[in-house]
Amino acid sequence: MLHATDARPGHGTFSRASTLAAPGILAGPTRSKPGAPAGGRASDAPNQNSNLLTLFLCGDVMTGRGVDQVLPHPSDPRLHESFMDSALGYVELAERAHGPIARPVDFAYIWGDALAELERVRPDVRIINLETSVTRSEDWVRKGINYRMRPEHVPCLTAAKIDCCVLANNHVLDWGTSGLVETLETLRKANLKTAGAGRDRAEAEAPAIIELFRERRVALFSFGSVTSGIPPDWAAAEGKPGVNLLEAGRVRKIAASVKRLKRSGDVVVASIHWGPNWGYEIPREQTELAHGLIYEAGVDVVHGHSSHHPKGIEVYREKPILYGCGDFLDDNEGIAGYEQFRNDLVLMYFVTIDPAAGRVVRLEMTPLRIERFQLDRASEVDARWLRDRLARECAKLGTRLEEGADDRFTLGWG
Repeated sequence: MLHATDARPGHGTFSRASTLAAPGILAGPTRSKPGAPAGGRASDAPNQNSNLLTLFLCGDVMTGRGVDQVLPHPSDPRLHESFMDSALGYVELAERAHGPIARPVDFAYIWGDALAELERVRPDVRIINLETSVTRSEDWVRKGINYRMRPEHVPCLTAAKIDCCVLANNHVLDWGTSGLVETLETLRKANLKTAGAGRDRAEAEAPAIIELFRERRVALFSFGSVTSGIPPDWAAAEGKPGVNLLEAGRVRKIAASVKRLKRSGDVVVASIHWGPNWGYEIPREQTELAHGLIYEAGVDVVHGHSSHHPKGIEVYREKPILYGCGDFLDDNEGIAGYEQFRNDLVLMYFVTIDPAAGRVVRLEMTPLRIERFQLDRASEVDARWLRDRLARECAKLGTRLEEGADDRFTLGWG
């Protein structure tokens, strides 16, 4: 995400920036479910308890602009930015920083080492914040940055067996309502569920329902805040396409929606695009909203994103709150500024829930590094840097990081 108060070269008003498998829900023993002892104790060995449910969550996936250019069917590279007039310029910056990219890359390329981690954990549900319009539309919006990926490139999402794309963010309408409608239709045809944007208010507010084994379900609600740079006039309305924009006093309405929907054994996720790009501070209004969603609305996981780097994690009433998951895939390599945040270092979040008890039992993170538009395992030095920064922020929220195998780390609490 990027908004007008964050002007910076390459991000305009700093917005951002193999085997193909069809997405789907695999049932029963075909997806193992790592767990952990009760009470938030970290454990390196997964507990193959079929009653547990594991979610893969990450931050912003931005497959437009430079990333789109290295895939097999690139869009017209012309941009409408003050800093760069061609998306190929972002490819050149990345190559100057880290070496040549053998173009075109295959659809699985961008996921790199993340694919092995997904295979290791085999999460039951895979959720991303897709911060890119998937369209051929030329109806670009004057906002400084416009992210677009060709519809022919949607296999780069199905290559990682993504189940659901969150769309309530500040780039999904970069190419107008026609671009949004084509995005929705393209993802639907690829069997990718969506939440947070729609052809009208009802569709934008509707949760994505992911059916699992033994009548288990994940219900995902997606919300966007103007604090992330979403223009207020992007709000969906009756007969008007747009995003599911948060409004004052919304918790009560969300609670009513969750209570109508939620049944025993369901896991409810609230995915929220909120806050600025940079900085570790967590505003009071975010904490109050997250607590209210858990306490009043019965949400089990709060999945926050918009920050370009990972932020602190809280466990409230045995429910995890990821305040900022950071970028996950982007084309920002080689751009100077904000180096102290190391937004080239990203995290995979594996959240294991006991649906019967309604609590988190394990939260494991795998550090990766973006290089040449691909996710590589972070070096030991980089993993330690990220762990130390995140541990500092988690300590402020009553949680801690504990070392796991192969430079992974887990969250401890209580």
